[in-house]
Amino acid sequence: MKVHSITPRIYAIHADIRSDDLFEGIWPIPYGVSLNSYLVKGEKIALIDLVRDWVGAPGELAGQLAAARTSLSDIDYLILNHLEPDHTGWLGEFLEINKKAIILATAKGIELVNNFYFEHERVRAVKNGETLDLGAGQVLQFFETPNVHWPETMMTWALDGGVLFSCDGFGSFGALGDRVFDDEFSAEEHEFFEAESLRYYANIVASFGLFVKRAVDKLSNLQIKVVAPSHGIIWREHPEMIIERYLRYADYLEGSREKEIAIVWGSMYGNTENGLQHVIEGIEEEQVPYTIHRVPNDNVSWVLADAYKSEGIVIAMPTYEYKMFPPMAYVLDIFERKHVWYRKALRIGSFGWVGGAKKEYEAKIAQLKWDSLEPVEWAGAPDEETAELLRERGRELARLVKGA
Repeated sequence: MKVHSITPRIYAIHADIRSDDLFEGIWPIPYGVSLNSYLVKGEKIALIDLVRDWVGAPGELAGQLAAARTSLSDIDYLILNHLEPDHTGWLGEFLEINKKAIILATAKGIELVNNFYFEHERVRAVKNGETLDLGAGQVLQFFETPNVHWPETMMTWALDGGVLFSCDGFGSFGALGDRVFDDEFSAEEHEFFEAESLRYYANIVASFGLFVKRAVDKLSNLQIKVVAPSHGIIWREHPEMIIERYLRYADYLEGSREKEIAIVWGSMYGNTENGLQHVIEGIEEEQVPYTIHRVPNDNVSWVLADAYKSEGIVIAMPTYEYKMFPPMAYVLDIFERKHVWYRKALRIGSFGWVGGAKKEYEAKIAQLKWDSLEPVEWAGAPDEETAELLRERGRELARLVKGA
């Protein structure tokens, strides 16, 4: 990877992580993810956000700093917008190399520096609105943006160049290669990154939509010319695009969602799958778009992304030992944790000797506040009467979604 100039004194440094590791130990990254740091050079030198020792990231950091005629030991200030270990995991090693740098973070961030890395001396808490003058016209300002997506999070603003260093805010999955700016990617590539930003948001930020809106409101008076997150594309031509995208995602929590249906299904021996085909026929008659995921075959990361944006949900699963199909129970647990609320929902499923999923399912979705249609359950294979009922339920759900 190479270093990229955002302004004559601000540089983007990034490492592409391509690994079978799961992001946060949960989410697959088959297309990789970037770890972005930023160098600001005044009379003093600041590094904004760090890396963890992951697939050679510290070597990339050191090499790109050298390309910008700077070394790790030259850094005067290490600004940590967010203390999650993908941005701080190499902190101990950095402090061994650099004997002078002062760590700047929010007060809650400094607590985490103490607790994670046992550093108590070379730290300084900054307050909301506080500035840091590096000299040579380079002034940084700090804005607390709690719960986007940890309580200690802040964003850093460079007055020269109008650059917002937003850490996990406005981020995305997906490796970048040797291009980092939005104007360097094709329309097709932007479609890919939009899908990966939605998946990133749904997986990482979804529970905190209200705080995303608060953060954007707090920053609304800034003349933002560049959005520089710690994962994903750096937006210099259309910074408003990623901000508007995140606000749309935040609205999915309680506001306006896409008039689509996310179908999530699992089947043991094909009977629930057969019944689902009739539901799909009804949905297609009403010409409502849908996505479809089979669990556990499809990872919940992609299931969550499509469910998060969709107004309607179909849950199709058999009864398993008097309870829910276990992979679906896990999906619904993730939906609860990530606040997939207020959807129009339909549950269907077959059973063998007796049903039993209903009680557990209803308990699972109680906190999701779903507007549920009457479920359809049947013994064994669906007969023609059941098939027509399933088609009608599909039509009914589709009409509700169109009218939302």
